[in-house]
Amino acid sequence: MTKVLVATDKPFAKVAVDGIRKIVEDAGFELVLLEKYTSQNEFIDAIKDVDAVIIRSDIADKAVIEAGKNLKIIVRAGAGYDNIDLEACTAKGVVAMNTPGQNSNAVAELAIGMMILAARNNFDGSSGTELRDKKLGIHAYGNVGKYVAEIAKGFGMKIYAFDPFVSKEAIEKDGIIPLASAEELYSTCQYVSLHIPANDQTKKSINFDLLSKMPKNACLVNTARKEVIDEEGLLKMFAERPDFKYVSDIEPSCKNEISEKYPNRFFFTPKKMGAQTAEANINAGIAAAKQIVNFIKNGDRTFQVNK
Repeated sequence: MTKVLVATDKPFAKVAVDGIRKIVEDAGFELVLLEKYTSQNEFIDAIKDVDAVIIRSDIADKAVIEAGKNLKIIVRAGAGYDNIDLEACTAKGVVAMNTPGQNSNAVAELAIGMMILAARNNFDGSSGTELRDKKLGIHAYGNVGKYVAEIAKGFGMKIYAFDPFVSKEAIEKDGIIPLASAEELYSTCQYVSLHIPANDQTKKSINFDLLSKMPKNACLVNTARKEVIDEEGLLKMFAERPDFKYVSDIEPSCKNEISEKYPNRFFFTPKKMGAQTAEANINAGIAAAKQIVNFIKNGDRTFQVNK
């Protein structure tokens, strides 16, 4: 019988697990749960005789992938997949997938919430500013970026976007102003919401040269990955631009220095929280289970992220 492992250091909500179980068992497969495990060795042991795996932020490194003797597919319940060793998957003939779009609204709402927090000076009692009529730049106009734009419209913001992989026409169709480069986006917009993936091209790409182009009272909102930020450039921006604020869904490595020198100009969630809503938790888990069934039964590779 086909075995599907759900390996989650931070477990899905019970309603999500129940939904996953129903999809898996209705397909005639067996569900195996590994929750709140405390070592990578437990993950390695659990994967040895399963055909498919669902993970969240769990690390599926080379050792894990190679331990899966029968492994055919691994699905990350969420958009990012930098916690999966894609090269190891490809070398072993394992299909790796993500579940794009399932967490998008949750991440977008967090981005807007952090934007409001920054505009109101972390609610410290002082006079803040309003988002209405401010220019918002969306760096990468994918699923999350679209939701951010949709919400920001309700605040009366002027919205711009840059994404080299999305056509000008597609952006304009949503009532958003397309810009030709990241430089133009950052020099135009007081607020920039960051949604680029972390890869060889984007790591440390958000640097001082780019950030320094931002208008007065600039605020960078990062619900992407900390690796895309050049932290030396970030610290330089804090030092040279007293008007600059940075809010992020992940603590940078230089958090202590920022906390000590630049109080009230930042906010960092204690852990990656963009997808931490009941709805996103359920949606991503259910989507992952459906993709596994569709792949094993029908060969559907729609959301494959490795080659």
